Amino acid sequence: MNYDIIGDIHGCFAEFKTLTEKLGYKWDNGLPMHPENRIIVFLGDLTDRGPESIRVAETAYELVRKKKALYSPGNHCNKLYRYFLGRNVQVTHGLETTVAEFESLSEKERMKVRSHFCTLYEEAPLYLVLDEGKLITAHAGIPERYIGRYDKKVKTFVLYGDITGERHPDGSPVRRDWAKEYKGNRLVVYGHTPVKEARKINQTWNIDTGCVFGGKLTALRYPEMAIVSVPSTMPYVPEKFRDFEE
Repeated sequence: MNYDIIGDIHGCFAEFKTLTEKLGYKWDNGLPMHPENRIIVFLGDLTDRGPESIRVAETAYELVRKKKALYSPGNHCNKLYRYFLGRNVQVTHGLETTVAEFESLSEKERMKVRSHFCTLYEEAPLYLVLDEGKLITAHAGIPERYIGRYDKKVKTFVLYGDITGERHPDGSPVRRDWAKEYKGNRLVVYGHTPVKEARKINQTWNIDTGCVFGGKLTALRYPEMAIVSVPSTMPYVPEKFRDFEE
């Protein structure tokens, strides 16, 4: 199977459409379909901060339902899911943009969107094991020792990364650069931490190039290992790019 793994979209539907078209997908029936039946892999964080979160989430739901895409959740997906369940979550750090979109819908549309997203989330694995175990995709990454496990510790890592408990001035968690220590043979493709350029280190690729912060939306084609990007239409926010020290 051939995959196009796409980094954090965060509601940037226009860039997602442009990127899929650049990858050869056709939107004849309102969804991206590839003539050679390539499969889109979503790395999580479909929503929040960008202008069309609901449209991105609905597109992902339809593609997964038609078996034309695979999805595993990110931390923003987890928070939106908990919001839809009526849990007490803070409507901040981007969730407010998705909630505003959601609240502007009719009651019938809200019921549909909530049902679709909850189904998408509940049926998704924490991370994906593809190509007979040679390829792992996980929102914030995963160390070798956690592959095959699905406990609470692994869930925290996959959603939030290797967090230290400290916070940056903007409130986001400080994360250790787990990829530098990765010694596994399996390829791990992840996002979560925006970097200016797709970053390969050891057998890992970070392809979150900060589209919602004015960077790029990036895909990694597998097994070709080709990086394909399109520029963002969003304002550039340099402090959001936490390129790790090399």
